[in-house]
Amino acid sequence: MHDKHKPLQALIILIIALSLASPAALPKAVASAKADPLLAQVATQMPDKPISVIVQKAGKSSQAEKRAIHLGGKITRDLFIINAFSAEMSAGAAWQLAASPSVRWVSLDAPVHTSGGPISTFNLQGAFIKAVGADRLWNEDPAYLQGQGVTVAVVDSGDCVNCVDLVDPINQPRTLVGVSVMTGPGSSNPADRYGHGSLVEGIVGGTGVGLSGKYMGMAPGVNLVSVKVANNLGEALCSDVVNGLQWVYDHKDQYNIRVVNLSLNSDLLESYNTNPIDAAVEVLWFNGIVVVVSAGNNGTAGLFPPANDPFVITIGATDDRGTTSLTDDMVASFSAYGITESGFVKPDLVAPGTNLISIVPKTKNKIWKDHQKNYTGESASNEYYMQVSGTSFSAPVVSGAVALLLQDEPNLTPDQVKYRLMATANKDWPGYNAAAAGAGYLDIYAAVHGTTTESANTGINASQLLWTGSQPVTWNSVSWNSVSWNSVSWNSVSWNSVSWNSVSWNSDYWGQ
Repeated sequence: MHDKHKPLQALIILIIALSLASPAALPKAVASAKADPLLAQVATQMPDKPISVIVQKAGKSSQAEKRAIHLGGKITRDLFIINAFSAEMSAGAAWQLAASPSVRWVSLDAPVHTSGGPISTFNLQGAFIKAVGADRLWNEDPAYLQGQGVTVAVVDSGDCVNCVDLVDPINQPRTLVGVSVMTGPGSSNPADRYGHGSLVEGIVGGTGVGLSGKYMGMAPGVNLVSVKVANNLGEALCSDVVNGLQWVYDHKDQYNIRVVNLSLNSDLLESYNTNPIDAAVEVLWFNGIVVVVSAGNNGTAGLFPPANDPFVITIGATDDRGTTSLTDDMVASFSAYGITESGFVKPDLVAPGTNLISIVPKTKNKIWKDHQKNYTGESASNEYYMQVSGTSFSAPVVSGAVALLLQDEPNLTPDQVKYRLMATANKDWPGYNAAAAGAGYLDIYAAVHGTTTESANTGINASQLLWTGSQPVTWNSVSWNSVSWNSVSWNSVSWNSVSWNSVSWNSDYWGQ
């Protein structure tokens, strides 16, 4: 890392940190400025902060350069190919410059680094990474698939803020934004005070930086978005989850959200035709987002929403016995499976979910206090490492895997992704049981090198909450974007019948 990039890196970190807070109102004088909205927050809260910008001019004259110099700026490059120039100036001055008629747009001059390259797995101890073939994709020339450019939204209990394993090689946060959709005192803070969301984030995209690559996630180059739907005790309502999924829908294009991870289940055993979470995940699915959900940890006692939804990818858990070979692997005894109330067989496939190691923040959180025996005894500057089990943690293994597949083939639809994963899943292992393991064991290396573009879910009716009138919506009869939030009649849902803790984390398994 070159020293000349350090101020820019610090600025990007600052900007992302500020974006997590409620922005102050912009000064009236620059309300109409034409610039990156993230720059607005820096200009408002730290107007004297030195920054580097790229200024696109509205015409061919030198008025924009003169204005920049008049505001105390220094021109650093003539970028004539795009009728622009780069400059160094204070954030406040940059906003004043953006208000000038001679300026078309002001952008941050952010640092750029290579999108891929080999990752050292010398210290890697997470057997699950090798069991599903992810490490082979990381270091396979020329793509070096690590999830770059793909965003996974983790709808959970919050973000592991400032955790070192969630930053990239030049110290920029992997989490593009953290938001809370909770209500009540202190609920706007997106930080994870329960601990569950952090564990999930680490398995999806942890970089392993904290312990020199010892514990990495499935897609260490992926971008993350954290949507907090549970309070500090891990309590959530179905309406909180639906609200979180609404946020994902509203921001999917802004952050290139291609995957959503839901490691949670409703407490009510209910048909997918009447459950609001099932309806919400289908809206995302029909609009191009792959939804991965945990099967639950109740064995054959039932599949609770959204694990029962026929469209999404429902994930059961295996026990990899701490080895990279599948010869000793079995379906975990707790992993939920069976036939849903509507006749669909779940899970769709299985992935490692026993004794995985991930991160929780060093700030006080409930999981840390309740399960200190799971602490590995290792820590980095901002996080502890914990050993965890459950389909809650096999689901993010698959979410990370989907990010690798979509980096390689970004035009795949959710149905094509689901079909590819199931078609390439490994059935050739002694512990395979079709009833409990669905299509088989995740093999992301085989999936990426697969060629089928067939679609899953053909002919399945959408949730009746999405029907228009009395006629069912059959997936193979509708086109992308034909199902939207406007078609959902939420008047049929009585939120008063839902109590706290109606969404549970019963896809965690703390027994050893």
